[in-house]
Amino acid sequence: MLLANRGFVNDAYSAASGKGMPGLRVLGTSIACESTVAEDIESGIDEVFDDIIVGLTKPLTKEEKSPQSEPKKEPRIVFKGTYRDVNQFFYRKGWGDGLPIRPPSEEAVGEMMTGTDLPADHVVAKIIPRMGKATVEKIAVNAVMAGALPTHMPVLIAAVEALSDPKTRFDTFEVSTGSWAPLLVINGPIREDIHINCGSGVLSPGNLANAAIGRAIGLIVKNIGGARKGIEDMGTLGNPAKYSLVLGENEEESPWEPLHVEFGFEKNDNTVTVMFPNRYAQTIPAQTNAQGIATALAGMNPMSLACMMVIPDHAKIFSSEGWSKKRVKEFIMKNSGPRNSRQAGQLQDEDFIIVVAGGPGVWMGLLQSAGGFGNSFVTREIKLPRNWEKLKAKYKNLVPVYVKY
Repeated sequence: MLLANRGFVNDAYSAASGKGMPGLRVLGTSIACESTVAEDIESGIDEVFDDIIVGLTKPLTKEEKSPQSEPKKEPRIVFKGTYRDVNQFFYRKGWGDGLPIRPPSEEAVGEMMTGTDLPADHVVAKIIPRMGKATVEKIAVNAVMAGALPTHMPVLIAAVEALSDPKTRFDTFEVSTGSWAPLLVINGPIREDIHINCGSGVLSPGNLANAAIGRAIGLIVKNIGGARKGIEDMGTLGNPAKYSLVLGENEEESPWEPLHVEFGFEKNDNTVTVMFPNRYAQTIPAQTNAQGIATALAGMNPMSLACMMVIPDHAKIFSSEGWSKKRVKEFIMKNSGPRNSRQAGQLQDEDFIIVVAGGPGVWMGLLQSAGGFGNSFVTREIKLPRNWEKLKAKYKNLVPVYVKY
């Protein structure tokens, strides 16, 4: 028998089922999460003490003795109808994310899988919390739903591989009350190939690749992994970045080596780097010389793990005054504010990354995660299919063309 805060009862049942114990009895209590008030804990237990005794002594029901842990298998074609009908059906099933989806028809999924040379049944990874098998076809289904293109498939496959690396601690962050969101940082020539935004408004809506890739990851985590809001994903406040948090490094306008080269890859390699932030902040420097910019960055007080976003203009100022990326990081480590009690100790070089991204202006950004979980940045190479040049040419003109006012 398990005691849980009332808001976590469904999560407890799901967790038990995922561990092969679907018949476990769960009792909800009024005790606040992570309560440190002894009186409240004692009174909460007193309220349910009789129910605890019943739960421990009442004979098991037939269903508890022989629980059905396997969900009913859905047919391959689950629904036919109009666009509106399909969207409402998927939403009622809990397969969407609150926005309209593109119906994943056989034709659309088949087109999506032209973006990889892997077979449809190839298992890229098993995704928590339900350890769902992320086959190439299932990734393609969710990519179609998100409005992605076949040229996005190589990124999605690499991102799923990265998420599933234990070093990301995806097993903690995706289902935590802390509302962490997966951040994907993309490097290499593929940024231009698929029109990843690396410049102005890099974290804003409006670019198909950034939006659809991030959204597809959210649907993959929910539909394949089984992390449903308020059941397994227990984010207390939630996080709008879970809709999409994808950026490309502005390598062309950076005077420094790009992130993936720092991590040991070649400049022409295509990579995706994953971390889980739940805080986003922006600030401006008091002075726009190298010392002033570095002081403002340090004043944002990054803690591990963090992604610090430096705009190209600031990176060029650093470079013109002889500041390498290494020197900037050393300044931040020396001059950032005090660490909190949970992350005591000196900030280390591997605790944070500096990514050059964004457009003209004076703003700098911080995407903050959390360290101390044995977690780190995880980078995977994006592997292109043999038909990449043909595929790239097919979608190369799919870009916004704005009317001049």
